[in-house]
Amino acid sequence: MKQKILIGFLCTEAAACMLYHLLQASYAEVFISALTFPFEQIGWGLRFLSLSSTVGNVAAIVVYMAVCLIPAATLFLLWKKRKLYAEDALLCLLSAVLFAVIYIMINPGFIGSPLAGQPVMKAVLGGVVYSIFFGYIILRMVHLFSAGSTDKLISYMRIMLGLLSVLFVYIVFGSCFESLLGSIKSLQAGNTGNEDILGVSYAFLVLQYIADAAPYALNVFVVFSALRLLSEMRADRYSAAALSAAERMTHLCGGALVATVLVNICFNVLQLLFIKSLMTINTSIQIPVIPIAFVLSALLLTRLAAENKQLKDDNDMFI
Repeated sequence: MKQKILIGFLCTEAAACMLYHLLQASYAEVFISALTFPFEQIGWGLRFLSLSSTVGNVAAIVVYMAVCLIPAATLFLLWKKRKLYAEDALLCLLSAVLFAVIYIMINPGFIGSPLAGQPVMKAVLGGVVYSIFFGYIILRMVHLFSAGSTDKLISYMRIMLGLLSVLFVYIVFGSCFESLLGSIKSLQAGNTGNEDILGVSYAFLVLQYIADAAPYALNVFVVFSALRLLSEMRADRYSAAALSAAERMTHLCGGALVATVLVNICFNVLQLLFIKSLMTINTSIQIPVIPIAFVLSALLLTRLAAENKQLKDDNDMFI
């Protein structure tokens, strides 16, 4: 059931990422950068509400304070439930930064820098918020990992794998899709008047998107295989079911690595064959370090699981 929920969430995330970048292409003044989301949109909405009327201004102030105080309120609830740790102080910092960032998003006229314009500065502000947020998440995970039992670590690993799948889906349908839209826009801008001969070039831009996104898309399947393996290991790490899940994951990891290499080779060869029909060429040697590192780590996990099962069987025979 949990995997079904994760699949539904990932599908929703994929659709949301694509919708965001499509809206960004059509309404660039509202959707400047992924780093500014949702702070820029909140600021735009609060500004509109504040200027609508006196009541709207009061409502905007209330909403502004409520949004910015969410991290501080979370800290208060944590204080009621458990002992606070040093990293929890980042929640107070996050609230303080939100007050400043959203206020500036409401009043973009305050943004000024001799080095960059408003879009860049808004992205910088959003990046500060996200750096604090993810920094807190990472520090909490380190604390939990260091104090967790084996069963707890398996649970934490499942959570981490879920977060990795969210990241991989964002890369496929977020950053890679954004690059595809940018490449199409650049192709159109550089070939005004030649739109009727751009069909093959459009097709190869899509193929390039597939080649770039394939390693991360394949890693999503590896994540689900790893989740099944961890479920079996939590039930009985020495069971035949756990060993079977490890073997299936081994084959999947190997297949993912082979497919990653072959997709890139096929794209480059096809581009060479159709080079005379292309208005843009993007030959590159893809070395997806992160996907390959993840697959190798998963492969190591499966080998360790298989070896543990073998050692357990040998010990049982000796006894």
